[in-house]
Amino acid sequence: MPAVTFDHVTVAVETDHSPEPKVLLDGINLQLSEKRIGVIGANGSGKSTLLRLVNGLVQPTAGRVTVDGEDTVRAVRKVRRNVGFVFTDPLSQLVMPTGREDVELSLRRIVKNGAERRRQAEAALDRLGLLHLADQSIYELSGGERQLMALAAVLAVDPQVLVLDEPSTLLDLRNRELLRATLTGLEQQVIMSTHDLELALDMDRVLVIEQGQVAFDGAPADAVAAYRALCLDGAQTRPRR
Repeated sequence: MPAVTFDHVTVAVETDHSPEPKVLLDGINLQLSEKRIGVIGANGSGKSTLLRLVNGLVQPTAGRVTVDGEDTVRAVRKVRRNVGFVFTDPLSQLVMPTGREDVELSLRRIVKNGAERRRQAEAALDRLGLLHLADQSIYELSGGERQLMALAAVLAVDPQVLVLDEPSTLLDLRNRELLRATLTGLEQQVIMSTHDLELALDMDRVLVIEQGQVAFDGAPADAVAAYRALCLDGAQTRPRR
């Protein structure tokens, strides 16, 4: 598996409400080499920021992120060829009128022949059971179908690393199980944030992110237990109104 490395990574952003930058991630040190890595934590904990660092969508304020030794800032184009990213909201990712056109657009850089590009696009759609929806407007699809279309477009170019930011949020049970089976069968390294703790239990390793730091890093069942304990402690210490 490719090694994704975080070396003393901090991300801080300026805000209108404070003279001091807001720290989103603070001093993260990680080496991610397992095939299936889950990231769990509360909303606003820093999960999405952590994932976006992997393909250069976010740049570190301090420290360095590398993928297979390539710096995500200095070699961002090369990194993005090897790291596919699936967003929570597929409409931020699907830019063409239909799923077929979107997958073909993803393939355009690496497949110059139009007929071959169409064949590979259909194969990518068929893999996720989407071929019968290939020519429908993306606005006629359900949220779950759009999410799977976005995944098909990313997988079509065969990245080494697949990063998914809460991919099951819009999925019904059938499509969630399809996503689950698809991820299990992939050759790529998968790094996925999720609120679905059952999906997290499918991973090889799970990180718990809390207030911009890694609160736990280890086996999935232990990580889920640690996250539940954090949530319970937070609920008990929250002031009553």
